[in-house]
Amino acid sequence: MKIDGFDEAILGPALLWNPRVEVLVYDAEKIREILMTRDGMSCDEAREYIEFNIEGAYVGDRTPVLVWTQDMWWEEDE
Repeated sequence: MKIDGFDEAILGPALLWNPRVEVLVYDAEKIREILMTRDGMSCDEAREYIEFNIEGAYVGDRTPVLVWTQDMWWEEDE
């Protein structure tokens, strides 16, 4: 399953084991960049769009995975 309009952000496939399915993996930073350039969103608007409309959407076993390559969220909890 693909996220429409974000083919440039595909990193590749990943195999999940339970259930055993192959899903697409996307670079969330690239999606944010596309939203900012293509749709004129600010950085915060793009992040909010991704969190609500993409990360928050479960579309079955083949729901794509997003990777935030530059986001160090775990450091905020320390």
